[in-house]
Amino acid sequence: MVAEGSVSLLFCIPFVGMLLSIAVFPLINSRLWEKCRKYAVLLWSLAFLIPFAICFGFGEMSQRLLEVLVNDYFTFIILLFGLFGVSGNISFQGGFRGTPRSNVIMLLIGTFLASWIGTTGASMVMIRPVIQANKWRGRKTQVFVFFIFLVSNLGGCLTPVGDPPLLMGFIRGVPFFWSLRLLPVMLLNTGILLVIFFLLDHHAYKKDMAEGIVYASSESEVHFKISGAHNIIFLGAIVFAVVLSGVLTHTELFSGGLPIYRDVELGYGALIEVAIILLAAFLSFRTTDRKIRMNSHFSWGAIQEVAVLFIGIFITMIPALMLLETNGARLGVREPWQMFWVTGAMSSFLDNTPTYLVFLTTAGTLGAPAGIDTAAGMVSGGMLKAISCGAVFMGANTYIGNAPNFMVKSIAEENGVRMPSFFGYMFWSLRFLIPVFILDTILFFL
Repeated sequence: MVAEGSVSLLFCIPFVGMLLSIAVFPLINSRLWEKCRKYAVLLWSLAFLIPFAICFGFGEMSQRLLEVLVNDYFTFIILLFGLFGVSGNISFQGGFRGTPRSNVIMLLIGTFLASWIGTTGASMVMIRPVIQANKWRGRKTQVFVFFIFLVSNLGGCLTPVGDPPLLMGFIRGVPFFWSLRLLPVMLLNTGILLVIFFLLDHHAYKKDMAEGIVYASSESEVHFKISGAHNIIFLGAIVFAVVLSGVLTHTELFSGGLPIYRDVELGYGALIEVAIILLAAFLSFRTTDRKIRMNSHFSWGAIQEVAVLFIGIFITMIPALMLLETNGARLGVREPWQMFWVTGAMSSFLDNTPTYLVFLTTAGTLGAPAGIDTAAGMVSGGMLKAISCGAVFMGANTYIGNAPNFMVKSIAEENGVRMPSFFGYMFWSLRFLIPVFILDTILFFL
């Protein structure tokens, strides 16, 4: 075992290198990056794994690696694969035209849908209709940036289904509908961001009109139609599998798992989840006409990119999470506003689920006299609200803050949308999200 405090910050260098590679190399040569990103992932992963094995032994390194691959990455990528594949079998024709008003309506629908089928599910269901509605627009980057802000992140705060951190909270004793208490924060943030978006999109829309970019009349005559609507059943099955896995994990019958190596095991609940997701995806593809996927411009490029990049992120962030687990309680974070910003800052670059768990555990050690009785201890309502909002909301700060962010970016670019670079996207979040989060702090967490 690795002794407490023995992991040096130097082990985090490969993680920083991984992030910088994702941020910088596409700016230098995007085509070369597409061909070589798997080698960059391998390089930075080995840059962590080899020194770690030298310092702590091959067995310890293998256990840490398998823990993150089996317990985190495997279920993560299977869930994304299932949602990506099933949603790709649903095609929308006609309906909304990409005006500022209709774009606001679509973002609003996606935002509230996210709490009930997850941010990933809502993103995959809504992204193609939004692309379809705006394909005629010349200036549309803002549509997809705010799509990530709202649908891929903020919308997932109302139920444990919405985002994995809240599911972990539910598993550890937070009542299922407790998250509905975050509704005032979500409504404020959604309202402010939609107003800002409308103003930006209206300005861009007027420029498009001035340049003679108009919506083709032939397209406007197409009636609204959903093809492959039966796949909504399979989306529901995937959401059910996620919740079922969380519930089964804490039942005596399914408390164990399939042994992998040392203390690493794949939980029976996770196995059932994976089986249901793969079955739902299989039945979705077997029962859906290929023409529907063609109409949706479906391809596997986005999920392949996410699978490659996130395995590198998951591996290289191991020491960062180890340091956070060891030192989280020593950070002196004792007030809700501190929890909101520290949890959010970590969730912007690390996996927000373990970050949530670290600070939920930290909050449980503070000895709150009343609040929510969790497996980590008694946590005050204000603390839990701050941790939940930080983990869910601030995943929107970067492309890697939440998996749907990168998938939306990839799908949009596949369809000819010019998306900001890694740092370019952060400039958007600094301008529009951080001021909203400061307002949240003043109104809800002080």
